[in-house]
Amino acid sequence: MAQKRLAQVGVPVAVVAVVVMLVVPLPPLLLDMLIAANITGAMLILMTAMFVRRPLDFSAFPALILVATLFRLALNVSATRLVLLDGYAGKVIDTFGHFVIGGSLIVGIIVFAILVVIQFVVVTNGAGRVAEVGARFTLDAMPGKQMAIDADLNSGLIDDDEARRRRAEVASEADFYGAMDGASKFVKGDAIAAIIITLVNLVGGFTVGVVQNGMSFGDAVATYSLLTVGDGLVSQIPALLLSVATGLIVTRSAGDGDMGTDLVRQMTRYQQPLRLAGIAAIVLILIPGMPKLPFLLAGGVLLFASLRHPGDEEPADPQAPALQAAGPAPDSLEALVEEIRVDPLELELSADLIDLVDSTAGGDLLDRVRALRRKIATDLGVVVPPVRTRDNLDLPLRTYAIRLFGVEVARGEAPPGTVLAIGDRLDAIPGTRTQEPVFGLAAVWVPVELRSQAELAGATVVDRSSVLTTHLAEVVRAHASRLLSFEDVRTLTDAVKRSNPVVVEELMPAQLSLGEVQRVLQALLEECVSIRDLVRIFEALSLRARVGKDTDGLVEAARAVLGPAVVAPYVSAGSLPVISFEPGLEQRLLEGLRVGDEGAFLTVDVDLAQGVLTQLAALARQGEDENLTPVLACAPQLRPAVRRMVSPSLPRLPVVSYSELGGPVQIRSVGVVTGQPAAVGV
Repeated sequence: MAQKRLAQVGVPVAVVAVVVMLVVPLPPLLLDMLIAANITGAMLILMTAMFVRRPLDFSAFPALILVATLFRLALNVSATRLVLLDGYAGKVIDTFGHFVIGGSLIVGIIVFAILVVIQFVVVTNGAGRVAEVGARFTLDAMPGKQMAIDADLNSGLIDDDEARRRRAEVASEADFYGAMDGASKFVKGDAIAAIIITLVNLVGGFTVGVVQNGMSFGDAVATYSLLTVGDGLVSQIPALLLSVATGLIVTRSAGDGDMGTDLVRQMTRYQQPLRLAGIAAIVLILIPGMPKLPFLLAGGVLLFASLRHPGDEEPADPQAPALQAAGPAPDSLEALVEEIRVDPLELELSADLIDLVDSTAGGDLLDRVRALRRKIATDLGVVVPPVRTRDNLDLPLRTYAIRLFGVEVARGEAPPGTVLAIGDRLDAIPGTRTQEPVFGLAAVWVPVELRSQAELAGATVVDRSSVLTTHLAEVVRAHASRLLSFEDVRTLTDAVKRSNPVVVEELMPAQLSLGEVQRVLQALLEECVSIRDLVRIFEALSLRARVGKDTDGLVEAARAVLGPAVVAPYVSAGSLPVISFEPGLEQRLLEGLRVGDEGAFLTVDVDLAQGVLTQLAALARQGEDENLTPVLACAPQLRPAVRRMVSPSLPRLPVVSYSELGGPVQIRSVGVVTGQPAAVGV
């Protein structure tokens, strides 16, 4: 805790002190201490860069570059002030000016120029280019990485916590390389500043020594210019170390150890390169006049290293078993089976809709799809399989497609940069005319900038993700029965068995098989009846199975016990809008009721059936105009057959039996069907 508090206070104070150094003169002794700290800090940064296993382990490096560069420039300014004013800038600079370069101005300038060329032309330029390319590639790869993470999450390979950790790592990686791209410019600017400062100090030293202090040319060179070059060398050494550290960081690839460990292991992995390099070094001594001892030592070391490997085979990779377990060979049976596997539910996006799943661009589609799965599970009681989301370059631009077991069942558009305005008065709104994909309402894709204008015109404005999610929800609800697999029924049954074991033991396998239970649950889902209350459904099936095992009878028994839950979704303001049959018509339908292998069906006159469907369609539209969802009520024994007759032309019209209308719900009659077209709207 104390160390953390010291870091929180000490680092900002140090940065402020660096800025103060630019304007406040420093005594020579303090300058010596700061120069020593600068050189030591640069060595520490270089060593840290060599020992990190991945660049993100040194995520503070870009900010550290800025602080270190500013500190070094502040030392330059302080040293220049002391050199020009006093002719003395401490022991460190004096030593570099007189001892390291032998007191020769020419030698000092040459050494300084070489260091600048190494830093500026070689190391800094290369590191800057690598940082720029790394930032570009990292940003370009972000959407694909995000989609891969979300695909793993949707398929259940990882949990939410792991997905969040991976997303944060991807975002941090992009931020780091973006920051390194900018930080490399600091290092490059520091090299340029060092050249300019040294040239200015040389001219200033001559001027102060000769003109202001009346010194001779030789004395001015000895007093000022050598110190200026010494100051330049003192600053260039840590600058060069920092440039090397920058290059190491941006060129560091992922490994399982530090740079030194990886380098030695990879350089000494194979016997043959070591042996050939050693022999080549020894052969060089045959050149006349070539010193023999250095090349004999170098070649001997390489040959000795090659003898430590028993053979030329590549050493066993400790990760090989893990890699084999992670993924089979491309032509293996497991890989081929995985390749031909059909996903139950897929969402394909065209190339220009990838932003919908890119969280860095504000895309929240995948989060909404996960929320949709939870919503469907809550409403219908069935766990929707993970939605595999991927891009499809074959799709036209602006288009998405929904596939069920590999077959496209729905398609729509979601133009980038637009929102969907739904309403009746849309003629004055500029945009692309279309239809809302679920209910077929008139709509317009308008630019995002005109959203407020569309809302003022009375339109309901929906963003692209909501349009796509709503369309996907409608497809899932319409095909929920197909998505309920045998394995899903087993999972749901096991969940019931843990809490109510007697119910399951009484029903399966003594009375019904798992497949028969699946058919009943699928029949319920086909009519959007929730199967959440599996305990009561199983109890009803257990009682009904003693009488008969026909699917229609089992379904009606389950619906009867669910009762109010079946009609609850259609209740509005405490009342249930109901369409009913005229008693005479209902009696005629009962007389035409037949039972076949596929269940009950009606054998009635074609004109009568057409009249019934026409009136039902009109009454359903009348209810929708009043913002209601009416249900068609009939006798329990008629309900399955009426449903089969009505569903092809009116799939959204719920058909319920009188036994399901119990409870406190108030019945509101929308109309009575007589079977006569002339009576439509009664």
